[in-house]
Amino acid sequence: MKARQRLGHATGPQGGCLELFEHDGAYTILWDGQILMDSRTHTSEYQMGDLGLARCEPGSTPRILIGGLGLGYTLKGVLEKASAQAVVEVVECVDTLVDWNHRFLQDLNGHLLKDERVSVTIGDVGQHLRQVDGGTYDVILLDVDNGPVAMVDVQNAALYSSRGLQAISRSLAEGGRVIFWSASQDAGFEQRLGKV
Repeated sequence: MKARQRLGHATGPQGGCLELFEHDGAYTILWDGQILMDSRTHTSEYQMGDLGLARCEPGSTPRILIGGLGLGYTLKGVLEKASAQAVVEVVECVDTLVDWNHRFLQDLNGHLLKDERVSVTIGDVGQHLRQVDGGTYDVILLDVDNGPVAMVDVQNAALYSSRGLQAISRSLAEGGRVIFWSASQDAGFEQRLGKV
């Protein structure tokens, strides 16, 4: 059995330690020693794309926002289903994750970031949503942190606040759809979501 190899490490936006490990072809990202994501468990990321694109007509030109690049599985799932005319924007707050996708994770996700449909912005997706024009996106897929609960970075809580949800709602085109990834249920979040 091969030993686990640390491929990279970086200081996160709020000072935490972000690390990328590879072991027997599997990749794990840790945040201050906690597993943040693992390449062996990515079914939910594909499901996000399926749910988000379910209402898009074949051959349409949807505008899709993905909040959080991670290991690239949400993006991969979207690109496999979206039309050739789709426009896919990825907003990732940790530039190191984008670098790792280019340098180390091509065996997992190929050359997704080189796809002509894709653009990547380094920044906070909540701030991005507050700045875009109303009705910009047909699909918004948010896989930020661990969802509204079990926060790795407490500043991400703003995305799931009433104000954050209002910005998301305003950013959706008529008939648009938002999908949230969450590690667990959160009654408070569900209540806020129901009021938007």
